[in-house]
Amino acid sequence: MKKNNYNVIGVMSGTSLDGVDLSHIKFRLENDKWFFEIMESETIGYSQSWINQLKSAVDYSEMELEKLNQEYTKLLASIISTFIEKHKIENLDAVCSHGHTILHQPQNGFTLQIGNLPEISSLIHQTVVCDFRIQDVQLGGQGAPLVPIGDRILFSEYDYCINLGGFSNVSFEQNGQRIAFDISPVNTVLNYYANQLGLNYDDKGEISRTGKINADLLNQLNALDFYRQKFPKSLGFEFVKQVILPLIESFEIPIENKLCTFTEHVAFQTALALPNKKGRILITGGGAYNDFLIERIDYYLPEIEIVIPSAKILEFKEALIFALLGILKLRDEINVLSSVTGAKTDHSSGIIYS
Repeated sequence: MKKNNYNVIGVMSGTSLDGVDLSHIKFRLENDKWFFEIMESETIGYSQSWINQLKSAVDYSEMELEKLNQEYTKLLASIISTFIEKHKIENLDAVCSHGHTILHQPQNGFTLQIGNLPEISSLIHQTVVCDFRIQDVQLGGQGAPLVPIGDRILFSEYDYCINLGGFSNVSFEQNGQRIAFDISPVNTVLNYYANQLGLNYDDKGEISRTGKINADLLNQLNALDFYRQKFPKSLGFEFVKQVILPLIESFEIPIENKLCTFTEHVAFQTALALPNKKGRILITGGGAYNDFLIERIDYYLPEIEIVIPSAKILEFKEALIFALLGILKLRDEINVLSSVTGAKTDHSSGIIYS
C-alpha cells in the first residue's frame, strides 16, 4: 500500500505502566522525506487492578499468560475504539500498536507483547499492524530497541535521541550506521520507590533532590555486568526485579536516599553511553519531566545541549514512531535495523491484521 499520505493511529504501552498512549497522526512523503502532524493524543491510565496484573505477569504460568493476553487484547481494543469515537476519526489506513511487553528474553529467543492477538482487528473494525518484536528475535536480534529507525527518519537534526521511560535508550549515527541500545532502568525503579511513599511518581524529582547519595550503593549499581556489555543490548523488567531491586533493598537507607542514588546512577550511565560528549540531545519520555534527573544528566554532559520538545512529541514520541513502523510495514519497507538489534539482516517487521 504505497502512497504519499497516511492517516494512522499509533498505540504504545510502556514498562513504566503510565497507561496506554494513543496518537492520531497524519504522515506525508515528499521528495523521499517523511513529515508528520500529531493530531489528537491521549494517555489512558490503567486501573490499579491492571497495574497489579501487569507487574505480576512476569511470574505467570503459560496458561495464565494466555488468559491475560486475551483479556488485555479486549481492554486495548476498547481503549482504541473509544479514542476513535471520541475524536470522530475517520478513513484510517491502520492502527499501529506495540502492545505491552510482559517478557523480554532475547538471549533465550523469546519476547512477549500482549494485546497483539488477531481478534483486535475485528474488535476495532480497523486494519491493525502490530507485534513488531518477535520477528527480530527470531532473526537473532534483541527485538529492541525499535524506535531508532524513527529517530533517523524523523529527528535526524539531533546528534542523540534519548528516551527516559521505564527504561532509557539512546540512538545515534556512527560510521554511517544507526546505533542504539538500552542504557538503564529509569521509571521502573523510581516509580517503585515513589509508590512506597503513596505517590504515583516523584514529581519533578523533588523527593530525590532531598536525598543523599549512598556512595557504596552507587558504586555497586555502576559495577553491574550489563553496563560493561557491548551493544546491541536491551533490558526487560526481569532485570529490575532480579538484579536492581534486590541490590537496592540490601541497603537499609531512607527511600529518598534510594531515589537520589538511583537518579545519580541513571545520569552517570546516560553520560557514559554517549561516545562523543558534544552536540545536541533530544530527550523524550516521562523522565524528561524529572527536573532533578535532567539537571544531573546536564552535570555529566556540560558540552551538550539538551533539547526537550513540545509536550506532544515528548509524551507521544514512541506512539508516533510505532505509527511510522506500521506504515513502513504496510509499504513492505525496512522498519528494523540490524545495526541496532543485532539481527542477521535489516527487515520489515510486524503482523498485519485486516
